[in-house]
Amino acid sequence: MRQVVLDQMDELGLKNMRQALERQLESPNHADRSFEERLLELVEYERVERDDRRMKERIRKAGFSLTARLEELDSATARGIDRGTLEFLGQDTWVKEHRNVLVTGATGVGKTFVASALAHRACQFGFNARFFRLPRLLQDMEIARAAGNYRSRLVSFARVDVLVLDDWGLAPLDPAARRDLLEILDDRYQKKSTVISAQLPVEDWHDWIADPALADAILDRIVHNAYAIHLKGESQRKTRGLKKKTA
Repeated sequence: MRQVVLDQMDELGLKNMRQALERQLESPNHADRSFEERLLELVEYERVERDDRRMKERIRKAGFSLTARLEELDSATARGIDRGTLEFLGQDTWVKEHRNVLVTGATGVGKTFVASALAHRACQFGFNARFFRLPRLLQDMEIARAAGNYRSRLVSFARVDVLVLDDWGLAPLDPAARRDLLEILDDRYQKKSTVISAQLPVEDWHDWIADPALADAILDRIVHNAYAIHLKGESQRKTRGLKKKTA
């Protein structure tokens, strides 16, 4: 009967529950526990393992350029991040409220790391995320327009709970790119969250977009409901380079 139960679990895809049951059967500590207690333990183990697998899949699909965790931001205060703001963004409220996050600062201070860490945390809470360098994303939209699947690409972006746009303001925008950016952000406005990482200060974004009407429309959809994080300090790349030279 024991083997029949184990085989049935295999057929039903309950691999984790089977492993938990085998541990129960091998341990004398479970003999005095009720059937309900042991069954609850099996079900809970299966649920936890499935949730963990789904979370890892969400993180894999997000396409982060680096592995980043909020817990690793030990020197956050030194870089100008308000600890209270960081702790709040470490919760899921901002995603549920469809708020945006703007991460700015000089080259190498950790903007991409912070943006990725926030999206990574969102994945842990059960939200899906995608990471893109903005210049590459706009190139992809140009290709999609030529290939005839432009609309489907817009729909895919609209479904993402947390969209990270890295290297915002890094390259000039042509007219088509401005319109593409507005389309993407308009679909997400007050429905999803966008995290922007930019070296360019927020007050210069209007001039960077270089079209007053479109700039007003784009910024209206991302700035006014956003949390702002401005990073300060030395370039992390420079600091790491100096450590290597002195080692």
